[in-house]
Amino acid sequence: MGGYFIRRTLYAIPAMLVISFVSFLLIQLPPGTFADTVAAEMMEGASVNEDAIRAIEERYGLNQPLLVQYWKWVSGIILRGDFGQSFIWNRPVGSLIWERLGYTLILTGSAFFFVCFVSIPIGIYSAVRQHSVGDYVATCVGFLGLAVPGFLLALILMYVGFRYFGLSIGGFFSPEYARAPWDWDKYRDLLSHLWMPMIVVGLGGTTSLIRIIRANLLDELLKPYVVTARAKGLSELGLLLKYPVRLSLIPFVATLGWMLPDLVSGATIVSVVMSLPTTGPLLLRALLGQDMYLAASFIMLLSVLTVIGTLISDVLLAMVDPRIRFH
Repeated sequence: MGGYFIRRTLYAIPAMLVISFVSFLLIQLPPGTFADTVAAEMMEGASVNEDAIRAIEERYGLNQPLLVQYWKWVSGIILRGDFGQSFIWNRPVGSLIWERLGYTLILTGSAFFFVCFVSIPIGIYSAVRQHSVGDYVATCVGFLGLAVPGFLLALILMYVGFRYFGLSIGGFFSPEYARAPWDWDKYRDLLSHLWMPMIVVGLGGTTSLIRIIRANLLDELLKPYVVTARAKGLSELGLLLKYPVRLSLIPFVATLGWMLPDLVSGATIVSVVMSLPTTGPLLLRALLGQDMYLAASFIMLLSVLTVIGTLISDVLLAMVDPRIRFH
C-alpha cells in the first residue's frame, strides 16, 4: 500500500503541471485582457488614458506571448511560492487566497461531514426498510433536495431564521463579533451561523448519495452470500455491517475525488447570497474582471483538490474492498 501511495503521488506531479497550463489557458480564452476592462471603464468617463493602459500592460506582462506569461506565473509558484499579483485588488494572490481559505475549509469540511453523517444512515435505513413510510419520506426529501437550487434554499432558510427565530443572517458572525478577537463566545457565534450554509452546501450531495447507497445496498442484500450468512445464524445487524454495508459504500468512496471540488465550487453562489467571506465570491469577481493570476490560481486550487480527493478515494477503496489489489 505504501508503494502504491508513493506512485500515485508521483503521478500527480506531471498531472498538476498540465492542469496549471490548462487553467492558465482557460483564463486567456475570453477576448480581451484586464487592460481592456480598464479601458472600457475609462470610456464610461468619456476619456481613455493610453499611457495608463500601456503601463498596465507592461507592468503585468499582458503584451507578452501566452507562453511567456504562463512561464512567468508557474515559475514564480514553483521557485518562490508566488502566485502573482492580483490586478483588481493590487495585492499578492497568495495573501488574498490564504485570508479566505480558512473560512472556505471550515464551510467545506462541515458540509462534507454533514453529507457523510446524514447520507449513510438514511441510505442504510431506506434500503433495510424498503417501501416503508421512512423510505418514502427520505425519497421525497431527496428529490426535493436535488430539485431546489442551493441559492433558493439559502434565501428560504435566511428568511425563516430571521423571521421566526430572530437569527442574524449573512456572514459567519454577528456584527458585534465580526472584528472581535477569537474567544469562546466568538466560536459559539460562528457555530450558530455555520449550520445554515453547511446544510445548504451539503444538501445536494447528501440527497444524491442517499440514493446511491440505497440502490447499492438493496443490490447487495439480494445476493446469495447474505442468504447463506442468515442461514448460518449470523445476527441481522452483524451481517448488515460486516458485508453488505461495506460493499455498498464502494461507490460512495469512489466519488470522494469529485466531492471536494464540488463542495468548494458549489458554495460560490451560496457564499454570494449569504455574504460569506469564502474564496467563492473572490473567484467570481476575478473571472468577471479578467484577473488572470487570481482566477487561474483558484481554478488550479480546485484541480488540486480533485487530485487529492482522487488519491484519498483510491486509498480508501483498497481499505474498504479487500478484493482490490495493487501491484
